[in-house]
Amino acid sequence: MSTYDKPDESHARGPFPNTEAPMRFGKFNPKSKRPIGQLVGDVPRLGIALAKAEAQQAKQEMQAKAVMGGTGAALFGVVAFFAITLWAVLITAAILGLNTVFAPWLSALIVAGALLVIMIIAAIVAIVLFKRMKGVVPKETVDSVKQDLNALKGMGKYE
Repeated sequence: MSTYDKPDESHARGPFPNTEAPMRFGKFNPKSKRPIGQLVGDVPRLGIALAKAEAQQAKQEMQAKAVMGGTGAALFGVVAFFAITLWAVLITAAILGLNTVFAPWLSALIVAGALLVIMIIAAIVAIVLFKRMKGVVPKETVDSVKQDLNALKGMGKYE
C-alpha cells in the first residue's frame, strides 16, 4: 500500500484542512476516487448552486436595508407633518398673543413646544436608522462573491 492510498491524517493536505466538515454545496471529499470527468462535470452544478446562494443572500440583505430605509423615510414624513403643524400652531400663537394679554397664546406656545420635542426625537431616530444602513450596496454579498472568486483563483482564505 502506497502513502497515496492511505494519507497521513495527522496533518491537513492542500486547501481542504477539514475533510470531515460538511461543505456548503453538498458532500465533497478531495480524497475520493471519483474520475476527473465526474469532478469536472460537477462544476456547473456547484457554480449554479453558488450563484443561487449569493443571489438569495443579496436579496435578504437588500430587504433588510429597504426596511430600515423605509422606516427612516416614514419618520422623516412624521417630522414634516409636525413641522407643518408646528408652523400653524406658531402662527395661531402669534395671532392670539396679539389679541389678548396671556392665556390663549401661552397655551398655543406650550403645544408648539411639545410638537418641537416630538420632531427632534423622530429626526434623531431617522438619522440613526439611515446611518445603520451603511449605504444601499449589499456589502456582505459583494464580499462573499469576492471571496468565492479568490477561491476559484486559488488565492486567499476559503473553505
